[in-house]
Amino acid sequence: MKYNYRKKMYSIFETDITVRPDDIDMNNHVHYSRYLDYILMARYDQMKKDYKVAMEEFVARGFSWVATEVNIQYKRPILLQDGVVKVRTQLEEFHGARVMINFWIVKGEREKVAAQGNVSFTMITVKSGRPTRVPDDIAAQYQI
Repeated sequence: MKYNYRKKMYSIFETDITVRPDDIDMNNHVHYSRYLDYILMARYDQMKKDYKVAMEEFVARGFSWVATEVNIQYKRPILLQDGVVKVRTQLEEFHGARVMINFWIVKGEREKVAAQGNVSFTMITVKSGRPTRVPDDIAAQYQI
């Protein structure tokens, strides 16, 4: 699969997501809103598995992430019979309190892109809900 990289190249991580019957809409494919759930599930998994900073650690330190912008290009439908899709994500950049994550949701043996895009997340303090700069130690762990 060919990826478009911008700026510095960071690692691409992958999470398998099982397509469930309740993901399917009246058009017999995965509802467009579930793609966001797939991305969120993959990021949660990859934070712990790949970046070695689980969401629970952020919360324990008084931080959390909120999505501030989402761009999705839907390329082809995901069907129940696809069984499992792969969600690949890649850090694009850090900027103060913000990180930009690129993603690709691929399906089938030929790994056809079903959707691609990016999500901007902003780090906030749990106490105030206001943006805060990503701490240097966390930024270092994420830039692999």
